[in-house]
Amino acid sequence: MTRKALTAVAALCVAVLASGCASKTDTASSTGGDKGDSGQFVIGYSQSNNAEPYRQQLNKQLQYYVKQHKNLKLLPITDAKQDNATQVSQVQSFIQQKVDLLIVSPNEPAPLTPPVEQACKAGIPVIILDRTVNTDCYTAFIGGDNYQIGKKAGEAAVKALPDGGNVAELRGVLSAQPQIDRDKGFRDAIAGHGIKIVESREAKWTRPNAIQVMNQWLARGTKIDLVYAHNDDMAIGAYGAAAGAGKADSMKFIGIDGLAIPDGGIRAVQQGHLLTTFVYPTGAKEAAEAAYALSQHQKVTKKQTLGTVEITQANAAQVYDEFDMSSKTG
Repeated sequence: MTRKALTAVAALCVAVLASGCASKTDTASSTGGDKGDSGQFVIGYSQSNNAEPYRQQLNKQLQYYVKQHKNLKLLPITDAKQDNATQVSQVQSFIQQKVDLLIVSPNEPAPLTPPVEQACKAGIPVIILDRTVNTDCYTAFIGGDNYQIGKKAGEAAVKALPDGGNVAELRGVLSAQPQIDRDKGFRDAIAGHGIKIVESREAKWTRPNAIQVMNQWLARGTKIDLVYAHNDDMAIGAYGAAAGAGKADSMKFIGIDGLAIPDGGIRAVQQGHLLTTFVYPTGAKEAAEAAYALSQHQKVTKKQTLGTVEITQANAAQVYDEFDMSSKTG
């Protein structure tokens, strides 16, 4: 499914009222709609970690799409830097400021559940973006299907290793639901195909961590045929470590995110560094559209599951052009 099709479906579902949408689940009403002292609908967004390229692009895109609605005001995006206590404090600060809407991309689900419930009980609409929390007390969730993406990655690994082989897995934050789902989907797909996961380590979504872990695996001589990383930044880091050791040509690398940026996964596929990656939509446009709907006292879809696109050398250039937002976000 292309981006135009994905965004068209999402836009339709945000605008839908009581009837809902066949590809989404439920709708949620909200007490949102009251404007702040400035006459604008004020949004506070708590980001889990700005160091990740995916989240940097999410931030830029959200800022762009919010600006398309003159009545919306996005406060400076806070950065938890993968620290739960910091993010809890930042969310509570937004609650104390009595923002009209709270958007949260949780670093981990359990620690962020109480402040999300606090905002909910205070009558502040909450959009959970990308990562889940352990409560249903929110207005909307927007994110991809991480299990299906992990499964597709596993199917790509099966195709790449028809005779079986050894896989090393670079995982995100272990308690984060996207990591859990991407791991399970991949393992389910490779089961029964002679593929063995010989190494698996948390690298917390970042390239420096992935490089360090990959170097350790290489140093101890682990035979690796394919590296599956839960995001492109880790996959690219693993490729760089293997290339530095002169071993990249004997391995294949699979990532997730498919960002249309110069040093992102799509370009890495074009360069032959990654075998494939999968677009994981930021949900920024859908979040901005949901924010606008709430500002107009409209109902929004309780759960929006965004689709994906597999990136290969055959379609990488086309998909890059379609998803490239550099002319809009800078």
